Order: sequence, then structure tokens, then C-alpha cells
Amino acid sequence: MTAGRLLILQPARDDGPAFLATWLQARGEPFDVLSLEDGAAVPPTADGLRGLAILGGYMSVGDDIGYLRATEALVRDCVARGVPVIGHCLGGQLIASAFGARVAPHAVPEIGWFPLAIAEAPEARRWFGATTAALAYQWHYQSFALPPGAVPLAASPDCANQAFALGSALAMQFHIEIDAPKLDAWLRQSPGELAASATAPTVQAAEAQRATARAAMAPSQALAARIYSVWLRAPHRAMPAPPHA
Repeated sequence: MTAGRLLILQPARDDGPAFLATWLQARGEPFDVLSLEDGAAVPPTADGLRGLAILGGYMSVGDDIGYLRATEALVRDCVARGVPVIGHCLGGQLIASAFGARVAPHAVPEIGWFPLAIAEAPEARRWFGATTAALAYQWHYQSFALPPGAVPLAASPDCANQAFALGSALAMQFHIEIDAPKLDAWLRQSPGELAASATAPTVQAAEAQRATARAAMAPSQALAARIYSVWLRAPHRAMPAPPHA
């Protein structure tokens, strides 16, 4: 194992590392999870880090929350040093925002399993392998634009920017870390939220999500394993931090 600290930032209590933790544990990779909503402090610099993962959350990038701004600053320092960064949903939005891209309410929410089209770019092949299409789990109301210098990697029918690479960072709008316990917990705690958006064609009912998961979960986690392997694979290119908002 490579020396250095592997860090997972968890902005919201109910959005844990799920399959990411399972994958790391299976490979004997030690890691720390910082629960930001419970008061854990974001490190001020990337000193001693060998990798950074940022999870999702119910909050918006533009909310006046100190740990969101601290996370953006840490992302910029990681990318400037070539430390690998991966962002899931809100985490991906924070990567985009850290480098000046707009994060705004999306035209429609995406909640459920939706197809991804993977770009033909070499960078997409590096992250996703030979996969050109996948079924990915989504739960988001906002989406990111592409920051300057970003390479678009994936799109869904209703969301043009589903993933991008920038230096040592990968930003994803989808939840590649999803596993069965996390999905079940989210669906059990969110009947009102799903009912409120039930008329949107991009919001799947809970039972439809569970039924799709029976076939979709294993391929999703196989793709996650590929992505996480690339995330931790050295070297990653360091790059000067571009101007940011």
C-alpha cells in the first residue's frame, strides 16, 4: 500500500461511503471518514493525503456552510498537487464549483436508475474502460456545468454533464457508491419526497427502483470498482489551480 492518508469527506449523515467503504476494506486500504455535518473539520491542505473522496448530501453547493467552502479549497489544493480526488453527486458539484463552474437547479430531478452514455474520449476510456453505456443510480435536483479545462466523460438523456475529469479529479453527478443497504435506507426515509416528485418522468417509484436494483446493482458496483481502481492508481497529473469563483 502507498503511504499517506486516504480521506473520505461525508457532508451529510445519511450519505455514507457504502460500496466505496466495502471496496476499500476488501483491499486492505485504510481510510478515514469525516462526518462534516457532525462537526468534523476539513483539513486545510492536502499535506499527507494520498487520495480524497467526497460523498453526496441534501445540501446545495451555494448554501452558506463553512465546510462546503473548506472542501472546495481542499479540492483545489489536491488537484494542484496531483492528489487523486473523486466526487459523488454533491461531491462532484463541489469539484465543479471549486474551479468556477456553475451549479444550479436542474430542469428536472433525476431519482432512480438511468442510462449513462460514456464519451469516446481517451480520458473516458481510462476511467470507464471499454464501457460505452451503463445504468447508474441518481438522486439529484441540481447539476454542474463544466469548469474550464474539464474533459466531459458521460451524459444521461436528461442531464448532459454526468461526469468530467480535471487534472487529478473525477466529478460524477451519479451515485456509483450505491449499495443495497444504502438504497433501502434512502427509500424508507423518503416516501414523501418521492411522492412530491412522482409526476416527473425522471423520478422512479420506490418499488421500481428496488426491482431495477436487483439486476443493476452488480454491474454498477463492477463499474465502481473500475473507477475506484483508477482513482487510486498513480500517477495523476498535477496542474496549476485555474481561476475560481
